Amino acid sequence: MRLAAFIESNAEQIISAAEDFARTLQPAAGHLDSEALRNDLPKILDAIVKDLGTPQTPAEAQRKSLGQAPLAQGAPETAAQTHALLRAKAGFEISQMVSEYRALRASVLRLWLSPGQVLDEESSGDMERFNEAIDQAVAESVAHFTAEADRWRHIFLAVLGHDLRGPLNAVLMTAEILSRMARGTPTTAYTERLIRSGKRMKDLLDSLLDYSRSSLGQGIAIRRSRVDLAAACEEELAVLRAALPGRQIDLVVTGATEGEFDASRVRESLANLVFNAARYAVEGSPISVIVSGTEAKVSLSVANRGATIPNEVLSSLFEPLRRGQIEPTDESFGRTNLGLGLFIVQEVAAAHGGKVEVTSREGRTVFTVTLARTSAGT
Repeated sequence: MRLAAFIESNAEQIISAAEDFARTLQPAAGHLDSEALRNDLPKILDAIVKDLGTPQTPAEAQRKSLGQAPLAQGAPETAAQTHALLRAKAGFEISQMVSEYRALRASVLRLWLSPGQVLDEESSGDMERFNEAIDQAVAESVAHFTAEADRWRHIFLAVLGHDLRGPLNAVLMTAEILSRMARGTPTTAYTERLIRSGKRMKDLLDSLLDYSRSSLGQGIAIRRSRVDLAAACEEELAVLRAALPGRQIDLVVTGATEGEFDASRVRESLANLVFNAARYAVEGSPISVIVSGTEAKVSLSVANRGATIPNEVLSSLFEPLRRGQIEPTDESFGRTNLGLGLFIVQEVAAAHGGKVEVTSREGRTVFTVTLARTSAGT
């Protein structure tokens, strides 16, 4: 009997065996009834049967064996994809879900290949096609399972960051009140340190929320208003010079720099870039900030002298939750950053219809953020 016909004739026995195996995947399977344990497994078998009867080229067979078969444009989720989403929501681990396919493969072939059976050319072809179909289903399930797990991870981070902001704000307000009450006393230095640490924690939480929002596909929200970007940057640099008393920060402005921008977000990006430059700059070397305008765009560049960033590292600098491989030259910054600063700079630029680029040659590193003057990019 051909494998497709065998699967159709013995579908209930095959699915029952798959259900029994799924029930062993604890603790996730402990609260599931028979229907939930079976999930989309019957539809997966139907898809395999259909695949076995569909002609394919050698190239299509190769792609399928690698789990790279293309899906039809605009097609609904496959049974394997739906199965993965439901397993992820039920609390299964990805290894448990993959083991279901392994058990399904073994069960079908064990039932089909009776003892002593000799495989003819047709049977060998059927078994090869069956394995290709299982491999493709595994690839689809793993991709969707991973995406769903990542989505819930980002939601958790967003909820955590949001819920922590309330208590942190209360701590900051109390610390500021205590600081005013203790002004001029020996405890002033301690309350001021508490305030600085609290603000640092707030910055980290804000960065985490921005990252979670972007990872959920929402991007970083901006609110454009008419502003002179050079003036906004000058205001931010005044704050940064006070925060970095040992660093010389120079500003050069060229061209018209007015436009519709989210000044707060741009200032945040500038602060991230300047602090990053100060972290890795050669001691005593200046940090250069250039704000320049053209007809359609305004660019913001931050340059510093320091170790040249290897080319193979440049492409990954803007990846979230990654820190540079080069050790900071200024140890006063510590190791408390989350590795989100450059990621946020990139997201702010994208929200403004622009981009961020970096070059690093002969000990000089330059980050350049380009922003469209208006939301239409004109």
